[in-house]
Amino acid sequence: MPLSHGNFLANIADFTSVLTLQEDDRLLGMLPPFHSLGLAGTLIMPLVMGLPTVYSANPTEGTLLANITAAYEVSLLIGTPTFLNGIANGTGGRNLDHVRIAFSGAEKCPPYVYEALEKSFPNVTVCEGYGITECSPVVSINDPREPVRGTIGRILPSMEYVLVHPETGNPVKNGETGRLLLRGPNIFEGYLNYNGKSPFVEHNEKQWYDSGDLVQDNGGILTFSGRMKRFIKLGGEMISLPAIEEVLIDRYKKNDEPVLAVMATPGDDHPEIVLLATEEIAREEINAALREHGFSPLHNIRRIIKIAEIPVLGTGKTDYRALDQAL
Repeated sequence: MPLSHGNFLANIADFTSVLTLQEDDRLLGMLPPFHSLGLAGTLIMPLVMGLPTVYSANPTEGTLLANITAAYEVSLLIGTPTFLNGIANGTGGRNLDHVRIAFSGAEKCPPYVYEALEKSFPNVTVCEGYGITECSPVVSINDPREPVRGTIGRILPSMEYVLVHPETGNPVKNGETGRLLLRGPNIFEGYLNYNGKSPFVEHNEKQWYDSGDLVQDNGGILTFSGRMKRFIKLGGEMISLPAIEEVLIDRYKKNDEPVLAVMATPGDDHPEIVLLATEEIAREEINAALREHGFSPLHNIRRIIKIAEIPVLGTGKTDYRALDQAL
């Protein structure tokens, strides 16, 4: 995927207009450079800004990263929820009050990660954001001066966006969920040697990048609702698999290791919601938990498959493509 120097620099200029740096700030660089946030946020940004950065090669070594954070008095963290949680839990009960901002991206930040970060870093402000590799990669971020927990903040200053109904393509009203379309100088121009469907769509006589993600807009503050491909249609209703998964992960989480994932059987005619889990869990117990959280019977788990482990990507996110093979 081609991303230009201009794409990266436009994105960094936007990001740093939201982030106010201090003279004594130090950044922890631990994301792999094959990850767009690692490349832009922990390599290119420090180089062009002269931001002191201390590096460690393995983002899964939470205790080592916590020790580095303490030794070098790191004040800025950028990472995925999984890796940030590992650092917070690796402090050994120490309160590292020099950490002032933790930027979380690549996936939704669960409440227990917020809690772990705030416990280990008493002066931290957790700023959740949202990005796409094709956008170099940051699209929206919470402002450290006024973060709204559980949201992905505001779209970056140089970008335009519109939310459209996933079926009709018409703009949705404020407070409604729609498919996110984007324009801006940080967005790539297209894939190399690619013959598939264009990632761009026309709307109001302009070309927009189609994120494939569902987002809710409340007065300019955005909330991520999930990827379109992680929704299924049952009984005329759009069912969010991530919403089901979030409830169950919070109930059955075990340390930092993923123990379950919610999938749907292939095909659009009669899909079934399936739970893949590393432990024995009764289906009746699972569905009772969903009812407690207000989910309708359409959200019920129809089948449970026990597997040895939940596969993860290099970013720490669940590898749903690998899980397809278990269905």
